[in-house]
Amino acid sequence: MTEQQPRARRGRPGHDRAAVLAAAVALFIRKGYDATTIDDIAKSLGVTKSAVYHHVDSKEELLSAALAEALDELDATVAAATQADGPATERLHEAVRRSVEVLVAHQPAVTLLLRVHGNTATEVAALERRRRIDRALAGLVRDAVEERGLRGDLDPDVVSRLLFGMVNSLVEWYRPTGPVSGEQLAQALTALAFEGLDAR
Repeated sequence: MTEQQPRARRGRPGHDRAAVLAAAVALFIRKGYDATTIDDIAKSLGVTKSAVYHHVDSKEELLSAALAEALDELDATVAAATQADGPATERLHEAVRRSVEVLVAHQPAVTLLLRVHGNTATEVAALERRRRIDRALAGLVRDAVEERGLRGDLDPDVVSRLLFGMVNSLVEWYRPTGPVSGEQLAQALTALAFEGLDAR
């Protein structure tokens, strides 16, 4: 007997896995993960529940995929900044700039990541990954302070929280369809963070 291959999941026009994931993430953000059902996702797409299950096995699979989308990009950004050569301050600048770009490119997934509370095993794992990213960024800030690339009279952990708290706050108001591009946003935030608002 030949080994049976898993059946490939084909998407229907406009209702492929990516569309199901996008609909799920929008509902998770609006209603909360716990309050959202597969039926809600199906209704938002105008399909049956079985059509959703054609693409995924569970609601948690959708949550896991969305959180991985955000975390994989942020992990890659931080790894590149921490492992690169050059002054820590320059690498920190790049990490901030790239973090803004990741947020803009993956805003729904990043928004969802920032709103999870650890109510499921998937969320707990995501929060632990996020804490590792935060620790790596705080380490980069400390390195920049030790190299005298940043002022040393402020606690590096506080600086890191303030810096990336400012990046994270973008999910609350930034709209990619607005007049400011992702590149302009990244430039403005890094200028504000590292140069301040003083015109002198």
